[in-house]
Amino acid sequence: MAGEKAGRAPRQPALPDLHVRLRSELGRIDEQLRSLLSAMDRLQGLLDAVVAISREVELPAVLHRIVTTAMNLVGARYGALGVLNESGECLEQFISAGLSEQERHDLAEAGLPRGLGVLGHLIRYPEPLRVDDIQTHPSSAGFPPGHPLLHTLLGVAISVRGEIYGDLYLSERRDGQPFDVHDENVVVALASAAGIAIENVRLFERIRVGAEQFQRLLLPTLPDLQPFTAAAIYRPAAEPSQLGGDWYDAIPLPDHAVAVVIGDVVGHDLHAAAAMASTRNMLRALLFDQSNPPGAVLTQLDRTLQALTDNPVTTTTLARIEPEAPGWRLHWSTAGHVPPLLITAEHRVQYLLAEPGLPLGVDTEQPRPDHSRFLPPAATVVFFTDGLIEHPGHPIDESLSKLAELAAVYAALPLPEFVQALADHHPSDGHDDMAILALRTPHA
Repeated sequence: MAGEKAGRAPRQPALPDLHVRLRSELGRIDEQLRSLLSAMDRLQGLLDAVVAISREVELPAVLHRIVTTAMNLVGARYGALGVLNESGECLEQFISAGLSEQERHDLAEAGLPRGLGVLGHLIRYPEPLRVDDIQTHPSSAGFPPGHPLLHTLLGVAISVRGEIYGDLYLSERRDGQPFDVHDENVVVALASAAGIAIENVRLFERIRVGAEQFQRLLLPTLPDLQPFTAAAIYRPAAEPSQLGGDWYDAIPLPDHAVAVVIGDVVGHDLHAAAAMASTRNMLRALLFDQSNPPGAVLTQLDRTLQALTDNPVTTTTLARIEPEAPGWRLHWSTAGHVPPLLITAEHRVQYLLAEPGLPLGVDTEQPRPDHSRFLPPAATVVFFTDGLIEHPGHPIDESLSKLAELAAVYAALPLPEFVQALADHHPSDGHDDMAILALRTPHA
Protein backbone atom coordinates (compact mmCIF):
# COMPACT_ATOMS: atom_id res chain seq x y z
CA MET A 1 0.00 0.00 0.00
CA ALA A 2 2.86 2.30 0.80
CA GLY A 3 4.41 1.59 -2.64
CA GLU A 4 1.14 2.28 -4.36
CA LYS A 5 0.83 5.62 -2.63
CA ALA A 6 4.41 6.51 -3.46
CA GLY A 7 3.90 5.90 -7.19
CA ARG A 8 0.52 7.64 -7.51
CA ALA A 9 0.36 10.90 -9.65
CA PRO A 10 -0.21 14.16 -7.70
CA ARG A 11 -3.80 15.18 -7.33
CA GLN A 12 -4.96 17.87 -9.88
CA PRO A 13 -6.60 20.98 -8.40
CA ALA A 14 -10.32 20.98 -8.46
CA LEU A 15 -12.01 22.83 -11.35
CA PRO A 16 -13.70 25.37 -9.08
CA ASP A 17 -10.25 26.38 -7.73
CA LEU A 18 -9.06 27.10 -11.28
CA HIS A 19 -12.08 29.31 -11.89
CA VAL A 20 -11.37 31.28 -8.73
CA ARG A 21 -7.74 31.80 -9.70
CA LEU A 22 -8.70 32.75 -13.24
CA ARG A 23 -11.23 35.28 -12.04
CA SER A 24 -8.66 36.74 -9.68
CA GLU A 25 -6.09 37.03 -12.48
CA LEU A 26 -8.59 38.59 -14.86
CA GLY A 27 -9.62 41.03 -12.18
CA ARG A 28 -6.00 42.01 -11.65
CA ILE A 29 -5.47 42.50 -15.40
CA ASP A 30 -8.67 44.53 -15.62
CA GLU A 31 -7.51 46.72 -12.78
CA GLN A 32 -4.14 47.25 -14.46
CA LEU A 33 -5.84 48.15 -17.75
CA ARG A 34 -8.12 50.62 -16.00
CA SER A 35 -5.12 52.14 -14.26
CA LEU A 36 -3.26 52.35 -17.58
CA LEU A 37 -6.23 53.98 -19.29
CA SER A 38 -6.55 56.44 -16.43
CA ALA A 39 -2.86 57.29 -16.70
CA MET A 40 -3.23 57.77 -20.47
CA ASP A 41 -6.21 60.06 -19.90
CA ARG A 42 -4.23 62.07 -17.37
CA LEU A 43 -1.29 62.32 -19.77
CA GLN A 44 -3.54 63.42 -22.61
CA GLY A 45 -5.22 65.92 -20.31
CA LEU A 46 -1.82 67.26 -19.27
CA LEU A 47 -0.72 67.62 -22.90
CA ASP A 48 -3.96 69.40 -23.77
CA ALA A 49 -3.50 71.69 -20.78
CA VAL A 50 0.06 72.59 -21.77
CA VAL A 51 -1.07 73.38 -25.32
CA ALA A 52 -3.95 75.52 -24.03
CA ILE A 53 -1.66 77.50 -21.72
CA SER A 54 0.97 78.04 -24.43
CA ARG A 55 -1.64 79.58 -26.76
CA GLU A 56 -2.25 82.53 -24.45
CA VAL A 57 -0.24 85.67 -25.16
CA GLU A 58 -1.37 87.92 -22.31
CA LEU A 59 -0.08 87.29 -18.78
CA PRO A 60 -3.46 87.61 -16.95
CA ALA A 61 -4.99 85.09 -19.37
CA VAL A 62 -2.05 82.71 -18.87
CA LEU A 63 -2.34 82.84 -15.08
CA HIS A 64 -6.09 82.22 -15.13
CA ARG A 65 -5.67 79.39 -17.64
CA ILE A 66 -3.10 77.72 -15.37
CA VAL A 67 -5.57 77.69 -12.48
CA THR A 68 -8.54 76.37 -14.46
CA THR A 69 -6.58 73.67 -16.28
CA ALA A 70 -5.08 72.44 -13.01
CA MET A 71 -8.58 72.22 -11.55
CA ASN A 72 -9.78 70.22 -14.53
CA LEU A 73 -6.84 67.83 -14.42
CA VAL A 74 -7.47 66.71 -10.84
CA GLY A 75 -11.19 67.43 -10.57
CA ALA A 76 -10.80 70.18 -7.98
CA ARG A 77 -13.69 72.42 -6.99
CA TYR A 78 -11.49 75.41 -6.09
CA GLY A 79 -8.19 76.70 -7.44
CA ALA A 80 -5.94 79.71 -7.05
CA LEU A 81 -2.55 81.02 -8.06
CA GLY A 82 -0.68 83.36 -5.75
CA VAL A 83 2.03 85.49 -7.37
CA LEU A 84 4.86 86.53 -5.07
CA ASN A 85 6.18 90.07 -4.80
CA GLU A 86 9.81 90.95 -5.55
CA SER A 87 10.93 90.01 -2.05
CA GLY A 88 9.34 86.57 -2.44
CA GLU A 89 7.87 86.82 1.06
CA CYS A 90 4.22 87.65 0.38
CA LEU A 91 1.62 87.70 -2.36
CA GLU A 92 1.04 90.62 -4.73
CA GLN A 93 -1.57 88.90 -6.91
CA PHE A 94 -4.11 86.18 -6.21
CA ILE A 95 -6.01 84.63 -9.12
CA SER A 96 -8.84 82.39 -7.98
CA ALA A 97 -11.43 80.20 -9.69
CA GLY A 98 -14.41 78.16 -8.52
CA LEU A 99 -15.87 80.70 -6.11
CA SER A 100 -19.51 81.63 -6.56
CA GLU A 101 -20.54 85.26 -6.97
CA GLN A 102 -21.85 85.25 -3.40
CA GLU A 103 -18.57 83.84 -2.08
CA ARG A 104 -16.61 86.48 -4.01
CA HIS A 105 -18.86 89.17 -2.59
CA ASP A 106 -18.46 87.85 0.95
CA LEU A 107 -14.67 87.79 0.59
CA ALA A 108 -14.37 91.24 -0.99
CA GLU A 109 -13.82 92.95 2.38
CA ALA A 110 -11.09 90.49 3.34
CA GLY A 111 -8.93 91.73 0.46
CA LEU A 112 -5.90 89.99 -1.00
CA PRO A 113 -4.65 86.95 0.97
CA ARG A 114 -1.48 87.89 2.83
CA GLY A 115 0.22 84.54 2.43
CA LEU A 116 -0.28 83.37 6.01
CA GLY A 117 -1.33 79.96 7.29
CA VAL A 118 -0.96 76.99 4.98
CA LEU A 119 -0.51 79.34 2.01
CA GLY A 120 2.45 80.88 3.79
CA HIS A 121 3.86 77.43 4.56
CA LEU A 122 4.16 76.73 0.84
CA ILE A 123 5.83 80.12 0.32
CA ARG A 124 8.43 79.32 2.98
CA TYR A 125 8.85 75.67 1.97
CA PRO A 126 8.31 75.42 -1.82
CA GLU A 127 7.90 71.65 -1.92
CA PRO A 128 4.70 69.95 -3.14
CA LEU A 129 2.20 69.93 -0.31
CA ARG A 130 -0.77 67.59 0.20
CA VAL A 131 -3.06 68.16 3.17
CA ASP A 132 -6.07 65.98 3.99
CA ASP A 133 -7.41 68.30 6.70
CA ILE A 134 -6.30 71.93 6.48
CA GLN A 135 -7.49 72.87 9.96
CA THR A 136 -5.28 70.24 11.60
CA HIS A 137 -2.13 71.35 9.76
CA PRO A 138 0.40 72.97 12.13
CA SER A 139 0.53 76.14 9.99
CA SER A 140 -3.24 76.52 9.69
CA ALA A 141 -4.53 79.98 10.64
CA GLY A 142 -8.20 79.45 9.85
CA PHE A 143 -10.28 81.10 7.16
CA PRO A 144 -11.46 84.71 6.90
CA PRO A 145 -15.19 85.46 7.31
CA GLY A 146 -17.19 84.43 4.24
CA HIS A 147 -14.55 81.97 3.03
CA PRO A 148 -15.88 78.52 2.07
CA LEU A 149 -14.88 75.82 4.53
CA LEU A 150 -12.08 73.83 2.87
CA HIS A 151 -10.63 70.54 4.03
CA THR A 152 -8.12 69.27 1.47
CA LEU A 153 -5.29 71.09 -0.25
CA LEU A 154 -2.75 70.39 -2.97
CA GLY A 155 -0.10 73.07 -3.33
CA VAL A 156 2.74 73.26 -5.85
CA ALA A 157 5.28 76.03 -6.41
CA ILE A 158 5.79 77.51 -9.90
CA SER A 159 9.33 78.48 -10.83
CA VAL A 160 10.42 80.82 -13.62
CA ARG A 161 14.08 80.75 -14.62
CA GLY A 162 15.04 79.08 -11.36
CA GLU A 163 13.18 81.51 -9.08
CA ILE A 164 9.87 80.92 -7.32
CA TYR A 165 7.24 82.94 -9.20
CA GLY A 166 4.21 81.87 -7.19
CA ASP A 167 2.21 78.96 -5.84
CA LEU A 168 -0.66 76.97 -7.31
CA TYR A 169 -3.32 75.91 -4.83
CA LEU A 170 -6.10 73.36 -5.39
CA SER A 171 -8.78 72.33 -2.92
CA GLU A 172 -11.70 69.90 -2.59
CA ARG A 173 -11.81 67.12 -5.15
CA ARG A 174 -15.30 66.84 -6.59
CA ASP A 175 -15.46 63.14 -5.73
CA GLY A 176 -14.87 63.95 -2.05
CA GLN A 177 -11.55 62.11 -1.89
CA PRO A 178 -8.28 63.66 -0.71
CA PHE A 179 -5.63 64.45 -3.29
CA ASP A 180 -3.32 61.53 -4.02
CA VAL A 181 0.19 61.09 -5.37
CA HIS A 182 -1.10 60.90 -8.96
CA ASP A 183 -2.76 64.30 -8.55
CA GLU A 184 0.47 65.67 -7.15
CA ASN A 185 2.57 64.32 -10.02
CA VAL A 186 0.31 65.73 -12.73
CA VAL A 187 0.11 69.16 -11.08
CA VAL A 188 3.90 69.25 -10.59
CA ALA A 189 4.28 68.51 -14.31
CA LEU A 190 1.76 71.24 -15.14
CA ALA A 191 3.61 73.69 -12.92
CA SER A 192 6.82 73.08 -14.88
CA ALA A 193 5.04 73.83 -18.15
CA ALA A 194 3.35 76.83 -16.54
CA GLY A 195 6.71 78.31 -15.59
CA ILE A 196 7.85 78.10 -19.20
CA ALA A 197 4.59 79.63 -20.46
CA ILE A 198 4.88 82.53 -18.00
CA GLU A 199 8.45 83.21 -19.06
CA ASN A 200 7.50 83.07 -22.74
CA VAL A 201 4.61 85.49 -22.36
CA ARG A 202 6.72 87.90 -20.29
CA LEU A 203 9.41 87.79 -22.98
CA PHE A 204 6.76 88.31 -25.66
CA GLU A 205 5.39 91.26 -23.71
CA ARG A 206 8.84 92.87 -23.51
CA ILE A 207 9.29 92.40 -27.25
CA ARG A 208 5.81 93.75 -27.96
CA VAL A 209 6.31 96.82 -25.77
CA GLY A 210 9.71 97.45 -27.35
CA ALA A 211 8.23 97.12 -30.82
CA GLU A 212 5.39 99.49 -29.96
CA GLN A 213 7.83 102.04 -28.54
CA PHE A 214 9.95 101.76 -31.68
CA GLN A 215 6.83 102.22 -33.80
CA ARG A 216 5.89 105.36 -31.88
CA LEU A 217 9.42 106.75 -32.23
CA LEU A 218 9.06 106.48 -36.00
CA LEU A 219 5.94 108.65 -35.89
CA PRO A 220 6.41 112.42 -35.74
CA THR A 221 5.39 114.90 -33.09
CA LEU A 222 3.03 117.24 -34.87
CA PRO A 223 4.59 120.69 -35.43
CA ASP A 224 2.92 124.05 -34.86
CA LEU A 225 0.49 124.36 -37.77
CA GLN A 226 -0.98 127.78 -36.96
CA PRO A 227 -3.52 129.02 -37.78
CA PHE A 228 -4.76 125.41 -37.80
CA THR A 229 -5.00 123.08 -34.83
CA ALA A 230 -4.19 119.40 -35.24
CA ALA A 231 -4.04 116.21 -33.19
CA ALA A 232 -3.04 112.65 -33.96
CA ILE A 233 -3.15 109.28 -32.24
CA TYR A 234 -1.72 105.85 -32.94
CA ARG A 235 -3.04 102.62 -31.45
CA PRO A 236 -1.43 99.18 -31.90
CA ALA A 237 -3.58 96.17 -32.65
CA ALA A 238 -5.56 94.75 -29.73
CA GLU A 239 -3.97 91.36 -30.30
CA PRO A 240 -0.22 91.61 -29.61
CA SER A 241 1.61 91.63 -32.89
CA GLN A 242 4.80 92.81 -34.47
CA LEU A 243 5.48 96.25 -35.87
CA GLY A 244 2.85 97.85 -38.05
CA GLY A 245 2.99 100.12 -41.08
CA ASP A 246 0.48 102.87 -40.18
CA TRP A 247 1.83 106.41 -40.16
CA TYR A 248 0.82 110.06 -40.36
CA ASP A 249 2.55 113.39 -40.86
CA ALA A 250 1.74 117.10 -41.05
CA ILE A 251 4.15 119.63 -42.54
CA PRO A 252 3.96 123.44 -42.76
CA LEU A 253 5.14 124.36 -46.27
CA PRO A 254 7.09 127.46 -47.35
CA ASP A 255 4.16 128.91 -49.33
CA HIS A 256 1.88 129.20 -46.25
CA ALA A 257 0.16 125.91 -47.06
CA VAL A 258 0.04 122.82 -44.89
CA ALA A 259 0.56 119.25 -46.12
CA VAL A 260 -1.16 116.37 -44.32
CA VAL A 261 -0.56 112.69 -45.07
CA ILE A 262 -1.72 109.40 -43.65
CA GLY A 263 -0.79 105.94 -44.89
CA ASP A 264 -0.63 102.23 -44.28
CA VAL A 265 2.15 99.94 -45.49
CA VAL A 266 1.00 96.37 -46.10
CA GLY A 267 2.39 93.95 -43.50
CA HIS A 268 3.07 93.73 -39.77
CA ASP A 269 6.80 93.27 -39.39
CA LEU A 270 10.11 95.12 -39.28
CA HIS A 271 10.10 95.42 -43.07
CA ALA A 272 6.73 97.22 -42.96
CA ALA A 273 8.00 99.64 -40.29
CA ALA A 274 11.17 100.37 -42.27
CA ALA A 275 9.11 100.89 -45.43
CA MET A 276 6.86 103.28 -43.55
CA ALA A 277 9.85 105.33 -42.37
CA SER A 278 11.48 105.50 -45.82
CA THR A 279 8.17 106.41 -47.53
CA ARG A 280 7.47 109.17 -45.03
CA ASN A 281 10.97 110.67 -45.34
CA MET A 282 10.94 110.59 -49.16
CA LEU A 283 7.55 112.25 -49.20
CA ARG A 284 8.77 115.03 -46.92
CA ALA A 285 11.65 115.74 -49.27
CA LEU A 286 9.35 115.86 -52.29
CA LEU A 287 6.92 118.20 -50.55
CA PHE A 288 9.63 120.69 -49.63
CA ASP A 289 11.22 120.53 -53.07
CA GLN A 290 8.17 121.61 -55.05
CA SER A 291 4.60 122.90 -54.73
CA ASN A 292 3.01 120.43 -57.11
CA PRO A 293 -0.56 119.20 -56.52
CA PRO A 294 -0.92 116.08 -54.34
CA GLY A 295 -1.51 113.73 -57.30
CA ALA A 296 1.77 114.77 -58.96
CA VAL A 297 3.66 114.43 -55.67
CA LEU A 298 2.31 110.90 -55.15
CA THR A 299 3.25 109.97 -58.72
CA GLN A 300 6.83 111.13 -58.13
CA LEU A 301 6.91 109.35 -54.76
CA ASP A 302 5.71 106.10 -56.35
CA ARG A 303 8.40 106.25 -59.05
CA THR A 304 11.11 107.08 -56.52
CA LEU A 305 10.11 104.21 -54.24
CA GLN A 306 10.07 101.78 -57.16
CA ALA A 307 13.56 102.86 -58.27
CA LEU A 308 15.22 102.89 -54.86
CA THR A 309 13.39 100.39 -52.61
CA ASP A 310 11.60 97.07 -52.51
CA ASN A 311 8.85 98.48 -50.29
CA PRO A 312 5.55 96.60 -50.15
CA VAL A 313 2.28 98.02 -51.41
CA THR A 314 1.22 101.16 -49.54
CA THR A 315 -2.06 103.05 -49.35
CA THR A 316 -2.03 106.75 -48.56
CA THR A 317 -3.89 110.04 -48.76
CA LEU A 318 -1.95 113.25 -49.33
CA ALA A 319 -3.67 116.59 -48.77
CA ARG A 320 -2.64 120.20 -49.18
CA ILE A 321 -4.55 122.99 -47.40
CA GLU A 322 -4.03 126.59 -48.50
CA PRO A 323 -5.78 129.92 -47.81
CA GLU A 324 -8.81 130.89 -49.92
CA ALA A 325 -11.03 133.64 -48.59
CA PRO A 326 -13.29 133.41 -46.68
CA GLY A 327 -11.81 130.03 -45.64
CA TRP A 328 -9.37 127.49 -47.00
CA ARG A 329 -9.05 125.16 -49.95
CA LEU A 330 -8.38 121.44 -49.49
CA HIS A 331 -6.59 119.64 -52.35
CA TRP A 332 -6.07 115.92 -52.00
CA SER A 333 -5.22 112.72 -53.84
CA THR A 334 -5.84 109.20 -52.64
CA ALA A 335 -3.69 106.13 -53.37
CA GLY A 336 -6.07 103.29 -52.54
CA HIS A 337 -6.79 104.71 -49.09
CA VAL A 338 -10.05 105.21 -47.15
CA PRO A 339 -11.60 108.66 -47.76
CA PRO A 340 -11.16 111.56 -45.33
CA LEU A 341 -14.09 112.68 -43.20
CA LEU A 342 -15.25 116.31 -43.18
CA ILE A 343 -17.13 117.81 -40.21
CA THR A 344 -18.53 121.34 -40.47
CA ALA A 345 -18.94 123.84 -37.66
CA GLU A 346 -22.60 122.78 -37.47
CA HIS A 347 -21.44 119.15 -36.92
CA ARG A 348 -22.64 117.97 -40.33
CA VAL A 349 -20.53 115.00 -41.36
CA GLN A 350 -19.68 113.66 -44.81
CA TYR A 351 -16.96 111.55 -46.40
CA LEU A 352 -14.93 113.18 -49.16
CA LEU A 353 -15.67 110.44 -51.66
CA ALA A 354 -13.77 110.86 -54.92
CA GLU A 355 -12.07 108.81 -57.59
CA PRO A 356 -9.19 106.96 -55.92
CA GLY A 357 -5.85 106.18 -57.48
CA LEU A 358 -3.97 102.91 -57.21
CA PRO A 359 -1.93 102.17 -54.08
CA LEU A 360 1.77 102.95 -54.24
CA GLY A 361 3.82 100.08 -55.61
CA VAL A 362 1.24 98.80 -58.11
CA ASP A 363 1.60 100.72 -61.40
CA THR A 364 3.56 103.96 -61.65
CA GLU A 365 2.16 104.79 -65.10
CA GLN A 366 -1.44 105.14 -64.04
CA PRO A 367 -2.67 108.75 -63.51
CA ARG A 368 -3.43 109.97 -60.01
CA PRO A 369 -6.58 112.09 -59.78
CA ASP A 370 -6.57 115.35 -57.82
CA HIS A 371 -9.62 116.61 -55.94
CA SER A 372 -10.54 119.92 -54.35
CA ARG A 373 -12.99 121.11 -51.73
CA PHE A 374 -13.59 124.43 -50.00
CA LEU A 375 -13.17 124.30 -46.22
CA PRO A 376 -15.25 126.78 -44.20
CA PRO A 377 -14.09 128.17 -40.84
CA ALA A 378 -14.18 125.77 -37.86
CA ALA A 379 -14.27 122.73 -40.15
CA THR A 380 -12.52 119.50 -39.14
CA VAL A 381 -10.95 117.05 -41.58
CA VAL A 382 -10.25 113.56 -40.22
CA PHE A 383 -7.68 111.32 -41.89
CA PHE A 384 -7.47 107.73 -40.65
CA THR A 385 -6.28 104.23 -41.56
CA ASP A 386 -8.53 101.27 -42.19
CA GLY A 387 -7.68 99.70 -38.82
CA LEU A 388 -10.17 102.18 -37.35
CA ILE A 389 -13.15 100.72 -39.22
CA GLU A 390 -12.37 97.18 -40.43
CA HIS A 391 -14.48 94.45 -38.86
CA PRO A 392 -14.84 90.99 -40.44
CA GLY A 393 -18.41 90.73 -39.19
CA HIS A 394 -19.63 94.04 -40.62
CA PRO A 395 -19.72 95.51 -44.14
CA ILE A 396 -17.31 98.40 -44.68
CA ASP A 397 -20.20 100.80 -45.39
CA GLU A 398 -21.74 100.00 -42.02
CA SER A 399 -18.46 100.69 -40.22
CA LEU A 400 -18.00 103.97 -42.10
CA SER A 401 -21.50 105.03 -41.07
CA LYS A 402 -20.79 104.21 -37.42
CA LEU A 403 -17.57 106.22 -37.53
CA ALA A 404 -19.45 109.20 -39.01
CA GLU A 405 -22.00 108.97 -36.20
CA LEU A 406 -19.21 108.92 -33.61
CA ALA A 407 -17.55 111.91 -35.23
CA ALA A 408 -20.79 113.90 -35.03
CA VAL A 409 -21.26 112.99 -31.36
CA TYR A 410 -17.75 114.10 -30.32
CA ALA A 411 -17.23 116.92 -32.83
CA ALA A 412 -17.49 119.66 -30.18
CA LEU A 413 -14.50 118.31 -28.22
CA PRO A 414 -11.03 119.81 -28.49
CA LEU A 415 -9.05 117.88 -31.09
CA PRO A 416 -6.87 115.82 -28.69
CA GLU A 417 -9.99 114.57 -26.88
CA PHE A 418 -11.80 114.15 -30.20
CA VAL A 419 -9.22 111.75 -31.72
CA GLN A 420 -8.99 109.95 -28.37
CA ALA A 421 -12.77 109.38 -28.40
CA LEU A 422 -12.68 108.00 -31.95
CA ALA A 423 -9.85 105.63 -31.01
CA ASP A 424 -11.67 104.50 -27.85
CA HIS A 425 -15.05 103.84 -29.49
CA HIS A 426 -13.99 102.75 -32.97
CA PRO A 427 -16.26 100.34 -34.89
CA SER A 428 -13.47 97.92 -35.86
CA ASP A 429 -12.64 94.64 -34.12
CA GLY A 430 -9.17 95.92 -33.19
CA HIS A 431 -7.29 93.27 -35.20
CA ASP A 432 -5.18 95.92 -36.95
CA ASP A 433 -3.25 98.95 -35.76
CA MET A 434 -4.85 102.33 -36.39
CA ALA A 435 -3.81 105.92 -36.88
CA ILE A 436 -5.91 109.11 -36.84
CA LEU A 437 -4.92 112.66 -37.71
CA ALA A 438 -7.48 115.46 -37.43
CA LEU A 439 -6.97 119.06 -38.56
CA ARG A 440 -9.34 121.92 -37.74
CA THR A 441 -9.54 125.27 -39.49
CA PRO A 442 -9.79 128.37 -37.27
CA HIS A 443 -13.01 130.25 -36.64
CA ALA A 444 -13.80 133.14 -38.95
